[in-house]
Amino acid sequence: MNIPEYSTLFNGTGNFFVIAGPCVVENREVTFEVARSAAATCRTLGIPYFFKASYRKANRSSLHSFTGIGDEAALQILADVKADLGLPIVTDIHTEEEAQMAAEVADIIQIPAFLSRQTSLLVAAARTGKIVNIKKGQFLSPEAMQFAVQKVREAGNDRVMLTERGTTFGYQDLVVDFRGVKAMQRNRCPVVLDCTHSLQQPNQPAGVTGGHPELIDTIARAGVAVGFDGLFIETHPDPSHALSDGANMLPLKELQPLLTKLIRIRQAIL
Repeated sequence: MNIPEYSTLFNGTGNFFVIAGPCVVENREVTFEVARSAAATCRTLGIPYFFKASYRKANRSSLHSFTGIGDEAALQILADVKADLGLPIVTDIHTEEEAQMAAEVADIIQIPAFLSRQTSLLVAAARTGKIVNIKKGQFLSPEAMQFAVQKVREAGNDRVMLTERGTTFGYQDLVVDFRGVKAMQRNRCPVVLDCTHSLQQPNQPAGVTGGHPELIDTIARAGVAVGFDGLFIETHPDPSHALSDGANMLPLKELQPLLTKLIRIRQAIL
């Protein structure tokens, strides 16, 4: 699929855009089920859609947590989603060496929040020429993200975007400061609200991240109302059996009703 020019990629419908998919590539069946369903929903509603799944999860609370089915196998499944369904792909990288490998499949390379200050990683992502989505570190202010954006641009790539995913609140919780959208939009790039990771409760005693998925609707409605350009939503046919981050995922069957509601909010504020 030929990706449109950066200036028109996220615009043209009057709607926010959506990045959605399972947390990680678990297998071919779940990946394609989510991709087909989310794409059909967004097509019906006129929402620009980007399929997201990590080919590997490098940051897990426990050594025994699921990290993936193997890079080559997972990237092949993502390549098949791109080829068979015509969807642009979003996936994470964790080291400089992964950048070019991921860029062979991904249209948007995502920098995990914990790595958002890693200069060499940002530069490697920038040099692929792909759009770089930087998730705001849980430990950073919205204003501080200007420096991450500068690193990508000074490496020769102006195709950059930012994602808000909550700020550390105490030891085991996150909170979204909705004032941050305006600060990050001053960088002249699209700003996304991660409606699911923002509701995580990390570092739980059991070694598995918790969350508040019942608040996804609340966070998403607030995000659209204050003017985020896009929404990031991890979704799964059965979050209770998801192999990663199931505690804060949106059930796939709830995606269309949620987006339908959010479009009405968007239309009301235009």
